[in-house]
Parts: sequence; C-alpha cells; structure tokens
Amino acid sequence: MTRRIGFTGDVMLGRLIDQRQRTRAVDAVWGTVLERLRGLDGFVVNLECCLSTRGRQWQRTYRPFHFRADPDWAIPALERAGVDACALANNHVLDYEEIALRDTLEHLDTAGIARSGAGETIDEALEPAVFSVGDLSVAVVSLTDNTPEYAADEESPGTAWIDIDDWRHDSSSRTQSDDAVADERTRQRVRDVVGRARETDPDLLVASLHWGPNMVTEPPDSFQAFARWLIDEGVDLIHGHSAHVFQALEVHEGAPIIYDAGDFVDDYVVDPELRNNRSFLFVLSITDDGTPTELRLLPTEIDDCAVHEASPGAAEWSRERMQNLSEPFGTEFDRDGEALVLALE
Repeated sequence: MTRRIGFTGDVMLGRLIDQRQRTRAVDAVWGTVLERLRGLDGFVVNLECCLSTRGRQWQRTYRPFHFRADPDWAIPALERAGVDACALANNHVLDYEEIALRDTLEHLDTAGIARSGAGETIDEALEPAVFSVGDLSVAVVSLTDNTPEYAADEESPGTAWIDIDDWRHDSSSRTQSDDAVADERTRQRVRDVVGRARETDPDLLVASLHWGPNMVTEPPDSFQAFARWLIDEGVDLIHGHSAHVFQALEVHEGAPIIYDAGDFVDDYVVDPELRNNRSFLFVLSITDDGTPTELRLLPTEIDDCAVHEASPGAAEWSRERMQNLSEPFGTEFDRDGEALVLALE
C-alpha cells in the first residue's frame, strides 16, 4: 500500500490572517485545498508564527515583523487540515518572547501535533518530531540558520540554530581556523540531531531546514553541500523553506531535496516578478517499507488570506519556473494533469 505525506513551506497564521480567521470558519484558511490536505496520510508544515495571545513583541534586537496567531482558532485549523508535525526552528517562533513560545509548545502538545526545532532548552529543541503514517514511523528534525538571537541554549528556550553559511561537504582539506572549528561544531550538532532521530527507528527521516535569506531563487553552494551531506548521513528527504519563493528540486542518491518550498499561506505583499504567493503542495509517496517512490508537486496560490489550488495560468507559471530552476541539477519531471511528478525509483 502506498502512503502519501504532504510537505509545505511557510504557514504564517498571524497578522491579517489572524484577524480574518476570527470572523470565518476555522478551516477557511485552507481554501480549496482542504479536502486534498485531509486526504493525505501525513502532513508536515513549517509553522512560521507563535500560537499565543500573550507576550510582548521582541525588542532586544531589531525585528521588523512579529507573527502571532490565536490558538483558539489556529489549533483547530491545524487539526482540521490533519497536520501531524510542525517544524518550529525558524525566525518567528520567539517573536513574542519566551511566554508565547511556551504557549506554542503547550498548545501543540495538547493537540497531539508533533513538533521539533524549538524548546525550553537546546536539548529539547534538538529532539525529533515523530508520528505514524499507518504502520510506518516518520521522524522530522528541524534546524535553522536564521536569527541567532533566537537560539536555545542549555538553560534558555529558543530554536535549534546552526551556522551553515560556510559549509563544505568535505572539511578534511580545511586548515585549522576559527571557521574550521565552527564548521566541525555544526557538523557534530547535526550528527547529534540525526542520531537522535535514527534512535527512534523511523521508516522515513526528514530534515526540515529554515535556511537562507528572503526572496532568493537559488540555493548557495554551501546549502547544496549541506543537503547532500545530510542525505549521506541517512536523511531521506530535505524539506527546505525560508526564501518565501520556491527553489529547485534535486535528487541525491535517490533522495529528494526540496531546496525551498516557498510560502503556503500568509498575508505578505506579493512581488510581481518572483510571485511569492505561488508554490506547491509537495506530496511524497512511500511504500509499505518506507521507500520513497515519487514526489508530486501540486500548484497552489495564496489569495484572500487563504491557500487555494492554483488557477490554470498560475499553475503553468509555477510548473515552468520549477522545471527551469531544477534543470541545472539534472532533475526531470513528468506531467500528470496539473501536477509535476518526480520519479524516485
């Protein structure tokens, strides 16, 4: 039997979306994709906000945007869509200080939604999110290189932060320097994260990475090297996000790398060229033994503070752009209706 697990980029439920959702059905934020989401066997999102009505805006360093959603509607909305796991290692989970982060953790735990990437301490932030898809087990680790001031440590809450700006796949040729030491420290932390996830004996191991700056269409060499190294370390799928626009897909040793999944739902201003309101629902098919067989890309479009199946014109634009971005990586897609299909066997 084939199981299907969905992945999305940023799910930002704050600001205008939070306002709109107080006066409409809790599942209205999922627009015309709701039934498709509910038909999945598993569902993983990057939650780009905190879930709380408490706290004050972070002022310790300059932060232009602060995202917070009322859990009274946000948790039922996540449940209605069938969200199984939330990646929390990102640059908004501490926007309303520690009290709102603690509320987020508590609300997700109470709802039975697995989470990773943030916690009361760095030890908790490094723990994987584990959930079941039928008889299969999925483990998700969540890491970010954004906003180092949000990083957790041994005594303070925050995110699972790492530095990958200068990552190299093979550090053996590097001279002993501060950069080399920092690189090895990152390598050890990531090995620890992956090791913890592997101890749960998952059938599928996912690395969900909130990495890089906004509105960038191509992953830097360091991210490419890091993603491939993670797969060599045993990760089965890279779930990237942060840029607000989708980036290329690559297959390395049979494992898909989603360099950036773009934005799934938010209230952001739309760039007329980069079209950050357009992306995909990424659906991974796996067999009974956990072997990925295909990755299906279903075009989506944000409108009126909700996510929808893309219009024909928007879908064509997204398909063509994804194919052009992915071609340099040797990635070839098939077409099935509105979807792009990437075979993994």
